[in-house]
Amino acid sequence: MKAVEVKVKTLPHYDESFDLPFYATEGAAGADVRASLPEKKSMIVKPGERVLVPTGLQMEIPFGFEVQVRPRSGLSLKSPLMVVNSPGTVDCDYRGEVCVIIGNFGKEDYVIEHGLRIAQLVLAPVVQAKYSLTNILGETARGEGGFGSTGTK
Repeated sequence: MKAVEVKVKTLPHYDESFDLPFYATEGAAGADVRASLPEKKSMIVKPGERVLVPTGLQMEIPFGFEVQVRPRSGLSLKSPLMVVNSPGTVDCDYRGEVCVIIGNFGKEDYVIEHGLRIAQLVLAPVVQAKYSLTNILGETARGEGGFGSTGTK
């Protein structure tokens, strides 16, 4: 598999002891990214609160691609933290810091330590649609059946 280059710039609060986003295994689809907190301090997330967690990274994503910000399954299972807007999108023309919106769905404060692997980044191709107005849509067997209309088994 040929890798697509994503250029990464570090910000002053980026901890240089961290790897850039990295794949934990050879077959991983997502590259883990860490919380890189100013002055290497921790941050407290109160129950029901959403916070913006800095990574200390900016990216130059090739045209025709996006970086999706997704939860790490282990963090979602073993803690009350969730990536709130999952998957988040980092557009190819965005040059600001990549931050992760994290919510605490638990009943107690949760401490995000500097260096915690908070999310995974997935590089994905993008196809832009051309939306056109019509009065007639093609018919399907499903039709207008919405949420749950296809059953559970």
